[in-house]
Amino acid sequence: MIPVSYYVVVSTMMFVIGLLGILIRRNFLIILFAIELMLNAANINLVAFSHYSNAIDGQIVSLFVIAIAAAEAAIGLAIIIVLFRSQRTTNVDELNLLKW
Repeated sequence: MIPVSYYVVVSTMMFVIGLLGILIRRNFLIILFAIELMLNAANINLVAFSHYSNAIDGQIVSLFVIAIAAAEAAIGLAIIIVLFRSQRTTNVDELNLLKW
């Protein structure tokens, strides 16, 4: 059986890669993918700890997180399409629609 620490290490690496993707990149699509990567890292932790504690609660919460991530991706892509049609860019620094 694989120890839970291996899952935690993989999940931590995925979360850090997603966090770096959000902090370093300025493309809206890459930021959206980085958020998805961070949510999947949280899902790995939920399922791993749920499996090792013999409880199903973490797996149920993981299914809800997957559903929320799918809705977030759909709404995010719709926002990207609208912004690209009006501004012709997906760079976050160039989008100034909410500035005063």
